[in-house]
Amino acid sequence: MSDAPIDVLVVDDDVRVAGVNAAYVAKIAGFRVVSLAHTAAEALAALETHPVDLVLLDHYLPDGTGLHLVSRLRQRGLLTDVIMVTAARDIATVQAAMRHGALQYLVKPFTFAGLRSKLEGYAALHRRFEGGGQAEQSEVDRIFGALGAAHAGPAELPKGHSTATADRVRSVLRGAPAPLSAQEVARFAGLSRQTAQRYLKLLERAGRVRLTLRYGETGRPEHRYEWI
Repeated sequence: MSDAPIDVLVVDDDVRVAGVNAAYVAKIAGFRVVSLAHTAAEALAALETHPVDLVLLDHYLPDGTGLHLVSRLRQRGLLTDVIMVTAARDIATVQAAMRHGALQYLVKPFTFAGLRSKLEGYAALHRRFEGGGQAEQSEVDRIFGALGAAHAGPAELPKGHSTATADRVRSVLRGAPAPLSAQEVARFAGLSRQTAQRYLKLLERAGRVRLTLRYGETGRPEHRYEWI
């Protein structure tokens, strides 16, 4: 599987907003902004010259709509993934985005955490598709839920849970070369085993962590966790 960064084109008619969005993307590990565009024509020209993995696409553009641009891309055989990033919040536009194949829809204004959540979900999806092979129904379900089940932000965590602690557990798992036990996660994250276990269960329920069992000589299974 390739370790190459995920190339991104940021499209927004507002030059300042496009710059802010690009700066946000640049802060997220594994992503690289290769260009910015402020019109549909600029975006189309950029993609034909330098195809990218993902387009962060505004809907309101001076020379058309984002969804019309997606249609033109598909007609030209450009299968770049698209996440809508727009102030358009009417249901008709949201539905049209789904029908045009947008993978996600982020409503302006949004926070860095909101964008990071969407991009980390996309990264998980991208890695799985790069892996190829076959998928059982359970994995198909995880694939279709990957973008919506990105790591929880402060407002999404249950009462009594800390975003900073969740991020520490997440960081340990993402950097691990193999599945870890709750005890190992606790040691690497500098937490008690009980706290690590609590956050691992939370991340598992959110679909961000896969639980597997490893049987030792005693026959008693050990729970192992890995980031997906």
